[in-house]
Amino acid sequence: MKKIGLIVLAASFIGGAAAIGAYKLIERPNDNFTLADRQKTMFASNVSGVSSAGAPDFVQAAAAVSPAVVHIKTTYQGKSSRGGGGMEDMFEQFFGFGGGGRVQRQPQAASGSGVILTSDGYIVTNNHVVDKADKIEVILANRRKATATVIGKDPNTDLALIKVDVDGLPFVKMGNSDNVQVGEWVLAVGFPLDLQTTVTAGIVSAKARNIGILNRDNGMMTEEEYDEFRRTGKQPSRANNSIESFIQTDAAINPGNSGGALVNAAGELVGINAAIASQSGRNEGYGFAIPVNLAKKILEDFKKYGSVKRGYIGVTFTALDADVAEQLKIKDNSGLYVREVLPGGAAAAAGIKEGDIIKKVEGVAIYDSPDLQERIGRMSPGDKVALTVLKADGSTKNISVTLKGESSVALAKKESEKATGVSLNKLGATFAPASATQKEKLGIKSGLVVTNVVPGEEFDYYGIGKGSIVYKINGKEVNSAAELEKALATSRDGRTTISGFNPNGGTFVIQF
Repeated sequence: MKKIGLIVLAASFIGGAAAIGAYKLIERPNDNFTLADRQKTMFASNVSGVSSAGAPDFVQAAAAVSPAVVHIKTTYQGKSSRGGGGMEDMFEQFFGFGGGGRVQRQPQAASGSGVILTSDGYIVTNNHVVDKADKIEVILANRRKATATVIGKDPNTDLALIKVDVDGLPFVKMGNSDNVQVGEWVLAVGFPLDLQTTVTAGIVSAKARNIGILNRDNGMMTEEEYDEFRRTGKQPSRANNSIESFIQTDAAINPGNSGGALVNAAGELVGINAAIASQSGRNEGYGFAIPVNLAKKILEDFKKYGSVKRGYIGVTFTALDADVAEQLKIKDNSGLYVREVLPGGAAAAAGIKEGDIIKKVEGVAIYDSPDLQERIGRMSPGDKVALTVLKADGSTKNISVTLKGESSVALAKKESEKATGVSLNKLGATFAPASATQKEKLGIKSGLVVTNVVPGEEFDYYGIGKGSIVYKINGKEVNSAAELEKALATSRDGRTTISGFNPNGGTFVIQF
């Protein structure tokens, strides 16, 4: 069976885009209207007489939306060394750009899409469309060009808000992505493959999809990871704080659709197109869009603060199914099993313990991580969220959790791990020295074979299974349990990096 690749859609790249440059976040203190308020007052008329759950009128919806979807073109400085910009390297791999070795890059260009949200020029797009670009040019429906300024970017959701100084623009009205139903007709509008405005139709084929593509250290690869990626075609696996709860659709989307609109039959914005699942790098029937209800909160934060003010529960968890429940020796096979509670975090203050199972959020049953993460992603520090929790003693409790900010969670995690790094017990695995034959076969001088993995602990959580070989911890070679303990103690700021080989010979680099 061929493995389907997951590809972010940033555009039709010309030689790949170099990841260089930064933007200052700007504030607009005199602008007190929220995006929702602005749309309510400025949106002249909705598409009338069309129900998003009824018979679709694609002509009306397309006519309402197309003028407010823009073409975004970005330019980047050249870069002469490899491994410095994982995103463009990934596009070279999938789309055949470059020469397969070290690439001498000249100033590069790429293109994507964006959706106008207000008549005075606020535009939503994907973070990966504009991230680290030196210049962002927006081409409006009337072919007018305008230079855009970045208001805010968030790799954890792959959203960005940009602004052009143009008034009187058409814009798309935001809908309610919670009301989107599987089987509902939707339109994708954007600029695929550097074509002009293109509208495609399909249905919503799934909701709350987590495809594991966002924020692998902002897409940047180390030199070692780059070599592994070139050799294996696999992205490095890393811990991240991304929020993925995509709307999946079979409306045809392609590179260049990134940041474009996914709208219902009433012409309302329900998602921002972001990625495709493909073996070829072109549409094969699986597209993914960021729900607009998640985007609303992120975009409002951009306008108010220039960055995202995200609330955290302060737990790590594993989504339960029959296999995981069997490994953990518990009866429940649905919900989120709490693996760790950060000291001083929101969950700890509310009385949530390790081994508890989060069953509902705001009264809605939880089956996978996106069910919780998207809901929390719409909230801010200080907001309260109602959780239904199954305690280890079998009782069920309704718990109100007051979310805390990122800084308090980071301090709690740092306090819990101190300066001593990570302990061997925390890994949840046992080891034996790799044989000379095994090391020679893999081309390494050190290594420990994983002989057992404890369900629910770090190695199990990150998929490092029995028979894997760990050869570096925090960049230090390890040949014994004593060397492993010593290397773990060098973890800084609570971050540990483990390099190794899967039982099938594939490489991995895990950071947590």
